[in-house]
Amino acid sequence: MKKKPEIVLALCKELEMRKAELSGTVRTIYFGGGTPSLLTSEELDSIINTIYKNYQVAESPEITLEANPDDLTLEKIKVLSKSKINRLSIGVQSFFDNDLKLMNRAHDTAQAHQSLKNSKTYFDNVSVDLIYGIPGMNENRWLENINTVIALEIPHISSYALTVEPRTALKKLIEIGKIQPVDDAMAKRHYELLCQLMEQNGYRNYEFSNFCLPGYESQNNSAYWEGIPYLGIGSSAHSFDGNSRSWNVSNNTIYCKNIAQGILPSEKEILTVQDRYNEYIMTGLRTISGVSLNRVTERFGEDYAKYLLEQAQAHLDSGLLILNNQTLIISKKGKFLGDKLSSDLFRV
Repeated sequence: MKKKPEIVLALCKELEMRKAELSGTVRTIYFGGGTPSLLTSEELDSIINTIYKNYQVAESPEITLEANPDDLTLEKIKVLSKSKINRLSIGVQSFFDNDLKLMNRAHDTAQAHQSLKNSKTYFDNVSVDLIYGIPGMNENRWLENINTVIALEIPHISSYALTVEPRTALKKLIEIGKIQPVDDAMAKRHYELLCQLMEQNGYRNYEFSNFCLPGYESQNNSAYWEGIPYLGIGSSAHSFDGNSRSWNVSNNTIYCKNIAQGILPSEKEILTVQDRYNEYIMTGLRTISGVSLNRVTERFGEDYAKYLLEQAQAHLDSGLLILNNQTLIISKKGKFLGDKLSSDLFRV
């Protein structure tokens, strides 16, 4: 990581500069984006200590570190286990080398297995990312991916459909016919198999893409879905205070230079009532908690609650949505149609 000491110094200074922005108790700390696992234990401690010095932190906060299997050597895991980090989120994606090469991942199958085994030895709370809908991945291979995680007793799984980003090698290979395009029907089938197998093995699908054993919900992600304010530190980081959203410049050099001068290199967008309503619909429908009509009334007014129920009626009639105790929840039948259902309920 280029200019790592300079970036760590800037992160700590931004934390100090923005301490007045976050009131209340900090219950989760999340090291994500890029490769935070490349930070040394001293660098991680420096950032965490700055947070404890400038913010009110809960007695036992959830502190997560994102990492790739190739970064998690046994020695690295041992060092992390002695820090305040108490949760690892590991980007495995697949346990098949062909899939990993297709997605241009740096690790291989052996490293994926070893990193999880070592992580489970030193950490109780481990999450794994898996990708479904990969071209050429049949049902048996997908089931083997899921069963591998279950056999390793990983308590949390985040699973996402493969998205093909523009200007990538994968996009080019699909365009020239070297690789099959992503098959939406296959991705839907993979997701259905995932839900089925997770449920059979005691995992709770508490958000569309997230599954956990009892007590292992991601507190960080849950706070985001519930609309709790958060502070994002570093280049490209986003923040939310309940009424506005802000984001830092994406260039590391500009970010560090501005912070060194005491300037916060960010932009801000004030969210309208309509914006906040739409965000609540989008995040709420993805979760097991659903969208509360009472909460809509309290936060946005009776007119919004009436509009929501009117828009939802057709999907209630078709069985894609369920109304239970004044709460709208997506049914199993409508689960893979969440984005479409949300957009139908948006206020535009």
